[in-house]
Amino acid sequence: MKTPPEDRALPVVLDGVLDLHQFRPAEVNDLVREYLRSCRAAGILQLRIIHGKGKGVLRRRVHDLLAVEPMVRAFGLAQDRSSWGATWVDLYPADVTPPAKRLPRQTVTAQARPPFWYRLLQSIFVRK
Repeated sequence: MKTPPEDRALPVVLDGVLDLHQFRPAEVNDLVREYLRSCRAAGILQLRIIHGKGKGVLRRRVHDLLAVEPMVRAFGLAQDRSSWGATWVDLYPADVTPPAKRLPRQTVTAQARPPFWYRLLQSIFVRK
């Protein structure tokens, strides 16, 4: 009996690029954490996580995770043609003990709501 395609495990190659398009949103947190650990152990310290542009939900989830992960030295949006569709990540080497990170405070920011121009376009073109 064959396993349905949605139940098969997908192999992930350790090449420093993680494309999240082929994974379910519920799997993203554990997947990114494990990928960071595996790459760091393999000596791959510069990573690229492709999350797509869309509405930014997955991007925010990835950035929130990277902000509290102690092995992450720095991260930011890609500066190439993918712009906000990908995030670069710089990790501490495996032989370096990373400094402890404080958990970010849960505050309401301007990013919690879509920008004004987006809401305006939605009110014009989306009929509820």
